Amino acid sequence: MTDNTAWPTELRVAQDRKSLIVAFDDGYSGTISAELLRVRSPSAEVQGHSPSERKTVPGKIHVMILGVEPVGNYAIRIRFDDMHDSGIYGWPLLRHFASQGEAVMAEYEAELSEKGLSREPKFPPRR
Repeated sequence: MTDNTAWPTELRVAQDRKSLIVAFDDGYSGTISAELLRVRSPSAEVQGHSPSERKTVPGKIHVMILGVEPVGNYAIRIRFDDMHDSGIYGWPLLRHFASQGEAVMAEYEAELSEKGLSREPKFPPRR
């Protein structure tokens, strides 16, 4: 099986709400940080309508997952505590994030650095 054909057997929000725990029928399991899911959201708000329109989303190191809802039998919608909820996360994307999350985060951190942005929010979160 590849990232494109793996089917989730478990999707669970971690108790601290800072990550999504996933397992797939190909035997792979992993944890995806809420921050990664938020900053690389597949939504048009983040991705734009072409690669040149993709936005770099800073300041989300403390973001938390409020909820997860199924979208048909092919994806989930994640609701974050910053009220972002428009991304539809298909199984291949979740499998990619689970297996390649460190590389995706490194790419994101390099992008932030290049643009003079930070993972830390401008203002501390109210909890």
